[in-house]
Amino acid sequence: MRAPINLAAAPGSREAWDRGFLWVLAWALVEPLLVRNALQLSSRARVGVLRMFGANIGEGVIARPGLRVRFPWKLEVGDRSWLGEDVWLHNQDRLVIGSDVVISQGSFITTGTHAFRTDMALRTRPIHIHDGVWITSRAVILGGLTIGQNALVLPNTVVRRDVPANAIFGAQDGAVVGQRFPDSSDETQDR
Repeated sequence: MRAPINLAAAPGSREAWDRGFLWVLAWALVEPLLVRNALQLSSRARVGVLRMFGANIGEGVIARPGLRVRFPWKLEVGDRSWLGEDVWLHNQDRLVIGSDVVISQGSFITTGTHAFRTDMALRTRPIHIHDGVWITSRAVILGGLTIGQNALVLPNTVVRRDVPANAIFGAQDGAVVGQRFPDSSDETQDR
C-alpha cells in the first residue's frame, strides 16, 4: 500500500486568487455579512455587492440568502437567473451561468479539485452553464463541464461530464467507480 500524501508539503492555492491579498481579504469580510447572510436582505443588495467585487451579472438576477461565492471576479451570470438559498459557487476558475438559469437550494458548483494521486496541488477548470438550465436541489457540478441549453439536472446528482442540451440528467444509486491509488504504476492525470 502507498504511503499517505504529506499535506504539509502540498502546493498552495493562492495562484487561483487573480487578485491581491487585500482585495481577497476585503471579499472574505464582506461576503459573509452582505451576500451569505441568512436574513432576507435585498437580492439587489447581494447582486450589487457581487458587482462591486467584479462579477458580471445581468439584469433581474435573484440572489437568495445563504449564497456563497468564492471569487466574484471570476463569475458571470446572465439575465433573469436565480441563485437559490445556500447555493455555493466555489469558483476558483471562470464560472459562466447563462440567462434564465435556476440553481436550486443547496447546490454546489466547484471549478477546483486536487491532484489527489500526487501532491494535492490545486487543479482548476472552468464551467459553462448555458441558458435555460435548471440545476435542482443539492446537485454537485464539477469543474471542466458544459451544461447544455435547457438541460435539467436532477436532485442530489453529481455531474462529472458534459450534459447535452435539453437532457434530463441524473443518477440513481451511488457505486464504487474506481480506486484512488491504482495498483499499477500507471498514474494517470487526476480528474
